Parts: sequence; structure tokens; C-alpha cells
Amino acid sequence: MADPTRARKLADRIKVVVADALEKRVKDPRLGFVTITDARVTNDLQHATLYYTVFGSDEEKAGTKAALESAKGVLRSEVGKRTGIRLTPTLTFTADEVPETAQQITDLLSKAAEQDARVAALAAGAQPAGEADPYKKPVEHDDAWDEDDDTDDDAVDDADAVDDTDGGTTPGDTARA
Repeated sequence: MADPTRARKLADRIKVVVADALEKRVKDPRLGFVTITDARVTNDLQHATLYYTVFGSDEEKAGTKAALESAKGVLRSEVGKRTGIRLTPTLTFTADEVPETAQQITDLLSKAAEQDARVAALAAGAQPAGEADPYKKPVEHDDAWDEDDDTDDDAVDDADAVDDTDGGTTPGDTARA
């Protein structure tokens, strides 16, 4: 197993080498406007996956895919010469789906923004169904009512005090005596 840092560095180097070789060495007319977006190498440095995008129609994308597959041997030998590693990894080309996914996300975000604008326009002229302030507020009491309430509490406290002054005997205590 190689170090993951080494694998990442090798992947970056392979990406640069393949992009340069596609520009200068591969002269296939089917090769469209291609960009190598990413490269990943397994930790054992035996296999490299190169992600690419093509600007153009579906026919140009299919032609570019065929051109990359036919130029795989030339590109692998160029990678072997310019990286200087003992075993040259096999190359696999995979179409990168990031631009299409990014476009779909952008479309979804624009639809969501349109719906938010419609909801905001409807909410601007809306009236609440109930009162303007739907939250319950605490009931405020008069001061006279609070004073009466305090005297009732004092009367209950006085009754409890009377019960405690009966001599401290309980019904069980009188039965023993």
C-alpha cells in the first residue's frame, strides 16, 4: 500500500500530464473541447480514473469518449515517461457529471426563488384570520382583588396554627395512656 498523500500527488501529476498530452500529442479529429477535471489513483497506484468534461452536443461527447479510449495507450506511455514510477497505472476515463448536476441544482434554486417570491407577494396583502395579536396575554388583576386574596391566605394559615396548638397529642397517643 502506498501512502494516500503519494497517491493524491500522483493523481495531480497524471491529470497535468494527460491534459498536456491531449493538447500536444493526440491528433484525433473526434477529440472535442475536452477538459480533464479530476484524477484519482488507487492507494496501490495501479489504477487511475480520469474525469473529463466535453463542451458540445451529445454526438461530440460520444466522439470524444471514443477518441479517449483509442488514445489510452499513448496517454499511458506518456504518463509512464513523465512520472518516473516503476509501474504505470492503467487509465480509465469517466465523464464528469458535475456540470450537469450543477445546472440541475441551479434550475431548482431558481424555481425555489420564484416560488418564494410568489409566496411573499401573497403574504404582503394578507390579513390575519383572527385578532391582530393571536397570542394570549396574562390577565391583569385589580389591586383591591389582590388584597382580598392575601387576607384569605392569612385566614388559612391561622387555622393551621390552631390545629398545631392542641397539645401535640394524636389519637394514637390517647389510646396508650
